[in-house]
Amino acid sequence: MSEYALEAEGLSKSFRGVPAVRDVSFKAPSGGITGFLGPNGAGKTTTLRMSLGVIAPDAGHVRLFGGPPTMARLDRVGFLPEERGVYRKMTAEAVITLFARLKGVPAATARQRALAYLERFGLGESAHKKIKELSKGMAQKVQIIAAIAHEPDFIILDEPFSGLDPVNQQVLEQMIREQADQGRTVLFSTHVMEHAERLCDRIVLMARGRKVFDGKVDEALAVVPRQVTIGIASESDAAPLLAPFGAVERVADDADGAAVWVVRLHPGSDAQGLLKACVDAGLRLTRFEPLKPHLHDAFVRLVSDPADAGDIQAVQPQPVEG
Repeated sequence: MSEYALEAEGLSKSFRGVPAVRDVSFKAPSGGITGFLGPNGAGKTTTLRMSLGVIAPDAGHVRLFGGPPTMARLDRVGFLPEERGVYRKMTAEAVITLFARLKGVPAATARQRALAYLERFGLGESAHKKIKELSKGMAQKVQIIAAIAHEPDFIILDEPFSGLDPVNQQVLEQMIREQADQGRTVLFSTHVMEHAERLCDRIVLMARGRKVFDGKVDEALAVVPRQVTIGIASESDAAPLLAPFGAVERVADDADGAAVWVVRLHPGSDAQGLLKACVDAGLRLTRFEPLKPHLHDAFVRLVSDPADAGDIQAVQPQPVEG
């Protein structure tokens, strides 16, 4: 097996003279989970379509499993497109079986997998209902199953969490992890950073048709200054003590009247050292909360235009152990 399931080099595409994707290169390592992230309109879907040969790039080329995207190689790919749509007059079981059969799965095996996946996604009782009788979310789950029922080596999901309730989002996350644990490669696009942060080995961040970051999640988070919120039961100026550790800001007092300071740590400084300095100085601390950076913070920092972050859904910052 090739080291990379997908290698895109210099992809560009314009529609009616308007650039949609500009010189984008990235790789999806085999057996890993890669997140393709960015706000709506960033060029994610166009890039994925070019990667699978659905539309031809104006420039650049793609390698799938180490070679050109031939039909034989494309049969090893499962794809969930952004535009949802399955045959509304067919039953859920029939739709999934059909898609698996189109990828070469024997009829009996395809039917067995369809029923097993429907049960797994909570649709066992709806297996013989027509798609038009299902809710939008249920129909979406059928389409997700149809994309993976032939057990592809490479799974590409375009905004797979959109339209699913939190319970089924969790089921889908678990399914993605299981597929990767079985050695399959997963690439999914999303504008919800929370899913990518929990699932991905690597991420590609897009904005305005360009790639702005390509690397491991930890590498993206490293661009965000670590932040500590400190409550001090004193009106004395703590800035001189805190300043050597980072940028200091005094914010509103908390409910107990303690002074609240925010320290954005310098590279090389850590929360433990800051806490030790406060204790050694005899400060009466009412709170000491290191805040974990998140992908939303990294995206905002990596993108020069704040408007690009408008469609990105963030994870709420959470206190972490010091």
